[in-house]
Amino acid sequence: MDLTVFIEPKLDLDRLAKVLDEMGHEGRIHTIRGWGKKTQAMLFEAVKGHRPLTLEHFVPADVGVLQEVIHEGKNTLPAFSHFQKRFARTESGDIVGYNQGVTLGLTGPGYFSVHGTDTEGEIDIDYKMLPKERVATWPEILPNSAKLGSLVYEGMIDHMRGISEHVSIGRAEKAGKMMDAWFVLCRERASLAGYRAAS
Repeated sequence: MDLTVFIEPKLDLDRLAKVLDEMGHEGRIHTIRGWGKKTQAMLFEAVKGHRPLTLEHFVPADVGVLQEVIHEGKNTLPAFSHFQKRFARTESGDIVGYNQGVTLGLTGPGYFSVHGTDTEGEIDIDYKMLPKERVATWPEILPNSAKLGSLVYEGMIDHMRGISEHVSIGRAEKAGKMMDAWFVLCRERASLAGYRAAS
């Protein structure tokens, strides 16, 4: 389904979120992969305060400890724009994760921790805070200065805002400066129960 009608010429956030919620997972992925830089930049500004995010957006409360939750991603880079961020809750209750994609061998896994911010309703994905635990099948935890990670992940924070139940959008900040780099994420499932039912 083409959701452009809810974005152009005038954005209807409530309708966009409702239709995204009613879609299946594959439909949501197909939709977000059609959003280019102009659309993502506009949506990031438009959704500020619209749908407050919590840590449970990234790992729902009924997902077990160190149970992986995959968010499919689409960024605004000219190449390698499809990727995944994989999240999990640790024994201590922290939300952590890494980046899975075709450039992993060059850049490293880009590990991060997830936490709240001073801006109400927003969540930060923080590459300056490496996790101490990981899912057993995840790659080795490396400093983000390793490999070409120093050019991509080191010192970076992604500021996240909510669009719908499964979809969030982020903008990267590095060295204290907001970058012209956005991305959108689509969570694979609403809950562990849903994941088991689909498995």
